[in-house]
Formats: sequence, structure tokens, C-alpha cells
Amino acid sequence: MRRVRYEVNGGPEVLFTEEVPAPQPGPGELLVRTEAVGVTLPAVRKVREGTEPGPLGGEVAGTVTAVGEDVTGFAVGDRVTGLCFSHAYAELAVLHHSMASAIPDRATAVDAVALVRSGLVARGAYEAGRPRPGDAVLVTAAASAVGTLAVQYAKAGGASRVVAAVGSADKAEFVRSLGADEVVLYEDDSWGDPVDVVIDGVGGELLGPAVRALAAGGRLVAFSSGGGTIDAYELLVRSASVIGFQMAAVARNSPGTYAHWLAELWELHRHHTLRPRVFAEVPLAEAARAHEIVESRSNLGKVVLVP
Repeated sequence: MRRVRYEVNGGPEVLFTEEVPAPQPGPGELLVRTEAVGVTLPAVRKVREGTEPGPLGGEVAGTVTAVGEDVTGFAVGDRVTGLCFSHAYAELAVLHHSMASAIPDRATAVDAVALVRSGLVARGAYEAGRPRPGDAVLVTAAASAVGTLAVQYAKAGGASRVVAAVGSADKAEFVRSLGADEVVLYEDDSWGDPVDVVIDGVGGELLGPAVRALAAGGRLVAFSSGGGTIDAYELLVRSASVIGFQMAAVARNSPGTYAHWLAELWELHRHHTLRPRVFAEVPLAEAARAHEIVESRSNLGKVVLVP
């Protein structure tokens, strides 16, 4: 089978395709013939900035071709999606059954990788901000896979005003089509009237203006892998707070909540309340091009590899 790997850290150019034997599922594992693989900013950062090369894990969707011992709830032929911690950029991927979920008949594999992980992160980050009806919400990286769904969650959740923060003016029309009432650019001196909740998927230097965008008692939810430093004085003068959110912690510590959010996600998708946006479907052998798109932040929605 084919898979994409890298041996040294660097930009997209270090990715290469190789032929390797098909993996075998171990106890509790599923072997999935991948039909779609989601490309995420953390994966792109891992290739460029990681401490050492390793498997390119990520979200996959496809059909189960084999099951290991002690697997319950899944069988050969099932269509599933989930997070793969080994080699996800491959024609066959190993997925632990605890990380897998069924894809409804009405949805495609591309729908699944565009919706599930990004939607769960958007849902969880929004919930972590403790939104109240009538709150104003600002979403950074609003044109990203998670950001597009966070804007829609905020709009559907009763926000009085949804502000989309993006890196370039050419994304404004796109994020307005998702339901954003206002659009601000990262470079703007002011991000407009204060908001009650900021959902931040960027981190780094944007944390400063994100905190300054908060109203008194506001909450900033940080879920990105971008790191960054926050000035405590800026929080003090606003009586504001910062909340960290990680989806893996919910899956690990609150499986009931995770299952509820997942069911809700597919139901909102069925009713067209949540519409995942796919920017590009890129062949597996062109994974470097997919990474270039994500690294340049030029995508409007999800970038998907299609083996």
C-alpha cells in the first residue's frame, strides 16, 4: 500500500510517498481502507517544527476491512471515521475502536472528516466559553475547518453578534456566508465593539488583541497548538478569564459527553444547521500541496486527502 511519510523536519517538500506492507490490526483495533484523510494545522506544524519525525496521524474515514481481537460494535464493511494516532496518510490505516464512530448512510467520507473532528472541537470550544443567549462571540481563524463550524455554532446558539476574525480581506464574503455579522482583520487596530466570548484557534501574537477584544467579564477559549503569552494585567482590568480546551481530554475523561456531542453533530448536519465546507480534495500522492495550502492559510474550510 501507499503512505506518506517524512524523515526530516521541514516544509511540505520533505513529504514523500512510499510503498509498504499493509498493517494488521491488533487487539481492539480496526483496519480501515481510507477514502478521506483530514489535513490539520497541528499536523502541518509537526512536520515543520516537531522535535523528531514520526507517523502522520490524523482524522480518517473509510471502510473497515479487518478487525482485531476484542473489538465490539464494529464489523468488516462498516463505514467509520475517527482519529488515527499512527499512519493516517495512507491507503490503509489502523484505528482503535474507541476512537471510531459510524458514518451515517447519507454522508460521504469527505463529509465525515470535514465535520466530525472539526465540529467536535468547535462545539467543545464554544461550550467552554459558557455562552449565554444574547452574548457577542468572536471567532479567530474563522475561515478554517474548525472556525467555519464555530461561527455556525455561535449563530445557531443564539449569539446576538458573531464576529469573524480573518487574516485577509478576501475571506470576508466567505465568512459572512457562514453567518458572521461582522468581519475584522488581524491587522486592524481595533476589533470593533467588545465581545463576551472569543474562540481562538490561532494563538501566538493574536492572543493580545483577542484579550483586548473582550468585554468586562469576558471569556477567551484557547484551543490552538500555536502557544503564546497573555498579559495578566489585560485580564485583570477586564475581570476576564482564559479557558484552555482540548478535545482529547473530553474523549478520555467524559465519554458520555463526547458521545452526546457526536450524535448532536450528525443531527445538526442532517438538518443543515451545520454545513462543513471543503476547500480542496487533494490526491494522497500530493500531500505536500495539501500542506502548502494549510500552511499558507489560504484555505476556506477543510483540506482533505483522497487516497
